[in-house]
Amino acid sequence: MLYDVVIAGAGPVGLFLACELRLADLSVLVLEQNEDPHSPLKRLPFGLRGLSVPTVEAFYRRGLLDDIASLQPTKDGSGRGAQSAAHWMQQPRRPGGHFAGIQFFHDNIDPSKWPYRLPSPAASGIAVTMEHLEAVLAARAHAMGVEIRRGVGVEGFDQSDEDVTIRAGASTFRGRWLVGCDGGRSTVRKAGGFGFAGTDPEFTGYSIEVEMADADRLRPGRHYTPTGMYTYSQPGTIAMVDFDAGAFHRSQAITLEHVQAVLRHISGTDVALTALKLAATWTDRAYQATAYRKGRVLLAGDAAHIHSPLGGQGLNLGVGDAVNLGWKLASTIRGNAPVGLLDSYFSERHPVGAQILDWSRAQVAIMRPTASTRALEVIMRDLIETRDGATYFAERVWGVSLRYDLGGNHRLVGLSAPDFELAGGTRIAELLRTGKGVFLDFDAQPQRRALASRWSGRITYVAGDAKDRLGLSAVLVRPDGVVAWAVEAASDHEEASSAMSWWFGAQ
Repeated sequence: MLYDVVIAGAGPVGLFLACELRLADLSVLVLEQNEDPHSPLKRLPFGLRGLSVPTVEAFYRRGLLDDIASLQPTKDGSGRGAQSAAHWMQQPRRPGGHFAGIQFFHDNIDPSKWPYRLPSPAASGIAVTMEHLEAVLAARAHAMGVEIRRGVGVEGFDQSDEDVTIRAGASTFRGRWLVGCDGGRSTVRKAGGFGFAGTDPEFTGYSIEVEMADADRLRPGRHYTPTGMYTYSQPGTIAMVDFDAGAFHRSQAITLEHVQAVLRHISGTDVALTALKLAATWTDRAYQATAYRKGRVLLAGDAAHIHSPLGGQGLNLGVGDAVNLGWKLASTIRGNAPVGLLDSYFSERHPVGAQILDWSRAQVAIMRPTASTRALEVIMRDLIETRDGATYFAERVWGVSLRYDLGGNHRLVGLSAPDFELAGGTRIAELLRTGKGVFLDFDAQPQRRALASRWSGRITYVAGDAKDRLGLSAVLVRPDGVVAWAVEAASDHEEASSAMSWWFGAQ
């Protein structure tokens, strides 16, 4: 069988991309190396992930948010929800996030700096476990007709001008396109010869769950020390960073004796560990693919970029790749994509990835165990406590400042579309669930209706006022929820027609 798209990797990025492609009725096969989707590292406490505003908006616009945001059980089965497991939620002030462990708070943030954001169910980030998120996305993918094969990992491939032949164990599969969503050590990226450039690690990070004979020797919370950093949550959850240039990561087995030695070195205590229940290592290695496409092979998620998990940006970056790529690849396969549409996946997403890698590197710079870094940390804490400082960091951490450089004459172009509530109560997010673009004509001009009819199979046209139109007369929104064109007054429609042609192809 020839599939339209074969996706390597059944993590959140691969599963969400598969759902995006099925909106266009394409045949999709997902190949996953691991037979069992479950893992202790996907559950609390280490499986907890913060979803940024763009990620929450993406799920909201596809009707997935309610299932993803539903309460999840904690480790003790209390059912209090994933957010209750985060130690930073138990504070008098409501934290909004952090930069290298330096928190900013909601009471300092000035949302008036974001004039094109409207109240919405997707107006803020949420916390979920990886296990829960993957389960929701896998269920949606199955319901939409995606074929998922587990225990079948991609080992190599050959591509021609027409298709890609994928080797996976004793099996061979064919697809018109192959997308590597197979993680930081991506086989697809390596087999495809993609360039991968960046900076090597400064530290080995540890996520461990232990039992201790003298737990009171460690102070709860995050602590910077002359030899590294550690975060401790009782009774035995510890994250720590050892500035060894990443020497220990994946170099040998993680033993109780080694973890105890590193913890003593970093904490400056003689804490005694009695049992090692769970352990994983990671680094701040920051690399990015120099191209996201070679022929009929594309990369998304960690296959395209890796960095430290500081700040929880990796998952969000990958979901952003999927929602950006899905409709563009689908349009290309259907044959109605304008010239250059698929290339815009790289031109839009590569700069976003590069920015996140630099954001990660900047946090590492604040964490180094040196006197100059501690002095810089004091200044950073002063800045982040100011209203402008907290607002800036919220913009970056929450993702509300994400904007693609699409040109255009209106400052809304390239931003995420506001969640307009139309006169009848329908929200724009509901209109985007089909995977089509949306043309909102608040002034219901006949010329605009006639214009939109020429792209009726690719754009949903809606005429009528909104509860708050933000002073706009009309807005064109891409399938991924990004504003492609906007105007505040009646126009000659030439700009609207040009925008439709650019993003949705020939009539």
